[in-house]
Amino acid sequence: MKRTLFIAGDSTAALKGASEKPMTGWGEYLQGHFNSSIKVKNCAINGRSTKSFLNEGRLEAIERELQAGDYLFIQFGHNDGKQEDPARYADPVREYPGNLSRFIELTRSRGATPVLLTSVSRRKFLPDGTLDPLAVAEYPEVMRQVARTTGTILLDIFAASQHLYRRLGEEASRRLLMHLPPGVHPNYPDGIQDDTHFSEEGACQIAELVVAEIRYADALSVLAAELRQVDDKGGND
Repeated sequence: MKRTLFIAGDSTAALKGASEKPMTGWGEYLQGHFNSSIKVKNCAINGRSTKSFLNEGRLEAIERELQAGDYLFIQFGHNDGKQEDPARYADPVREYPGNLSRFIELTRSRGATPVLLTSVSRRKFLPDGTLDPLAVAEYPEVMRQVARTTGTILLDIFAASQHLYRRLGEEASRRLLMHLPPGVHPNYPDGIQDDTHFSEEGACQIAELVVAEIRYADALSVLAAELRQVDDKGGND
């Protein structure tokens, strides 16, 4: 039986066009980790929050394709906190939890499995060399609470990505994000210093974190069984 794994999210996961490269979303690397029985459909879109994703009808578009046995991976937070933009801002006390519940309820109504992924952490080191636990404000913790209250599977990518940055250290972790000096790439002639969006290497490593969390989650054992062996993720079935 072929199943589809949909990704609903923002620019950290989204497919990037040629004009944005080498910026890469982690969702671009997920398909290569699965056997042919799983089709990854990346519906993440740059700049979206739970609020704008819903208001633009993007969840309804997924619903039209969602079938029993499919999965919907849900990762937002970066844009939900943009108070200066009413079209995207979802307050963490009421609106963000309510929006996540809409994703969860719709997915379950179709016989599919919702999976919450906490926001990938921004690479935000504090002056004392530690990582900012509020690098995506309260949104990762609110998602954890929603997972508990709704009984939804949670992959804690915020914690996993912070662990990755911490392990690499402040300097070495720069290569995972979009840090380019002027004149190195034609898409960024003036250079770029971006601690939210990923380089190809960074997106690849974040996808590997997602895969590791899938393997670890008992409730995703059926999905985990469709993962390629570690030495075979780049091959073809």
